[in-house]
Formats: sequence, structure tokens, C-alpha cells
Amino acid sequence: MRRILPITLVLAAMAPTALAEDGKNRVKKLITERCALCHGAQGEASSPIYPRLAHQNRIYLEKQLKNFRDGKRKSDIMNEQAKDLTDEEIAALAEHFSSQPALSHRIPRSKKPLEAVGWYIFHKGNKWSDIPPCKSCHGEKGEGNENLPRLAGQHKRYVIAQLKAFHERKRTNDNAIMHTIAKNLTELEIQAVALYVSGLAPEAKKAEAR
Repeated sequence: MRRILPITLVLAAMAPTALAEDGKNRVKKLITERCALCHGAQGEASSPIYPRLAHQNRIYLEKQLKNFRDGKRKSDIMNEQAKDLTDEEIAALAEHFSSQPALSHRIPRSKKPLEAVGWYIFHKGNKWSDIPPCKSCHGEKGEGNENLPRLAGQHKRYVIAQLKAFHERKRTNDNAIMHTIAKNLTELEIQAVALYVSGLAPEAKKAEAR
């Protein structure tokens, strides 16, 4: 009995470490085999139609992944990808992508006039069509908070797609407030705001806006 007990204790002590290591390997595999295909290993996104996850707010990322997993937010791709994720895996994925460096786009000179319209809507809103300033919720620099997404540096095309989804009530979560705003945005305002926020993040590495 004296010989067996120490071995049992050693195995018991090792079990949490082994499980933790298995969990880390599982998350690495998820990033490599699932997330990176669309979002990039560091969240830079492989295409402007997919959202950048780099430096996105951690709690917001967790919520969206859980919503995809539980069917509260509809997406043929993401519902399938998230359906078997545990809460622990979701938390680890959110931690990984939220800790990546922020990115933004370089706005071409030819698009500066449109960017200026976006600046006005973002900071001033449009009182004639009941559009509040975007910064009132998403912050002066578009960084959001734990419950709201970081818009700074997001792909223009993705922002446009989400604003239109809110407008048409195709976005099935977080749409109570955004629908009332997006439905009043003109096409020009949508394009302008999306362009402007894509260039936010003055200290980030910039790539040509797409």
C-alpha cells in the first residue's frame, strides 16, 4: 500500500497538467485547421469578405463564437465551424486573437473625400436622418468595448456587409440597436463609414484598403 499510494498521488498531480496541455494542443489545431483558413493565424483575415479578428475585444469574440455555436447568430460557415466548441476552447480562441497586434488599412488619396464623409458620420452622425455618431458607442478611435466590436482596421467590405445585414434584419444577433441606425444609412454613408473605420488604428501596420 505504501508503494501504490505515492504513484497514485503522482498520477493525480500530473493529470491536470496533461489535460491542460491537451487543451492547448486542441486550440492550436483549431486555429491552424479551422480559423486560419478564413481569418488567418494571427487574425489578419485571408480575404476582405472575412472579418479581421486581430485585437478584437476578447469578451465580444467569446459572445459571437457562442452565438454561432448556439445558433443565435446565423452563418452557414460559422455555425458549422463552432458547433462542437467548448466554452473553454472558445475562451482560448478569443484570448489568442484578441492578443494579436491591431491592423488597419492605408486609405488611397483618391478616396480621401469619401473618407471625410465617413469621418463626419462617425464623429457627428446625421441629425437630419436620426443617425447618432458611431463614436457614441464604438469610441473615438473605433476600439469598442467588452460588449461592442472593435471597428478600427476592419475590412471595408466586411463592415459594409454587416451594416446591410443589420439594415435588412439578416443579422440575427445584436440587431436591436443597429437595425434602427443602419436602416437610415444611405449607400454613400455606408461606403464612407466602412472606408473610414478601415483606416483607424494610427499605430498599426497599414495595408492598402480593399
